[in-house]
Amino acid sequence: MALLVSHYIEHFTYAGLFLVLILCGLGLPVPEDVALLAGGFMVHRGITEFPITLAVSFVGVIAGDNTLFYVGRKFGSTVIAYLGLGRPKSQRQIERLKGFMARNGHMAIFYARFLAGVRALVYLTAGSLRVVSPARFFIYDSLGALISVPIVVSLGYLFGAQIESVIHYMGGFENIIFVIVILSLLFYGTRLLISASQEHDAGST
Repeated sequence: MALLVSHYIEHFTYAGLFLVLILCGLGLPVPEDVALLAGGFMVHRGITEFPITLAVSFVGVIAGDNTLFYVGRKFGSTVIAYLGLGRPKSQRQIERLKGFMARNGHMAIFYARFLAGVRALVYLTAGSLRVVSPARFFIYDSLGALISVPIVVSLGYLFGAQIESVIHYMGGFENIIFVIVILSLLFYGTRLLISASQEHDAGST
């Protein structure tokens, strides 16, 4: 997959890399990290320059993320209905999710930048709920990208000859992170249920 992406970028260089990253942010069935690795691979082959590739990658990633965020703000009600949260019984879930995003949305946005499996969902939800301001989203998304983008592009540059092995390794690593996230969400959900149960018992006494 990385070789196919790099072949496309090779013909369109920086513009191709920028376009692919925006489309990845909007749901193109190509992992964003693969595009970043392919950008580093182009530097490894001497087709592009490292500083320019980093700059284009950063701007492309931020543009894709913010486009997804604004799609959530524009079509928030549709997104919520699609996620199954528009029913009356789910209103409390929505309010809790809004409360969570109001308190911890900035950190969720920052850490989601490192989690390919949940990144798009977090950004779309942040826009749909209209709790996180566009400026706040931009700041914390940019902070995450300042760390993640140089790392992934550098991996493609330094390990260009073994790029397919790098992609395979990163996929395995992300799977581990995904499991940790799921366990954390289950733990958080259990705490919410216990808290709700205690509030119910206290109200009935």
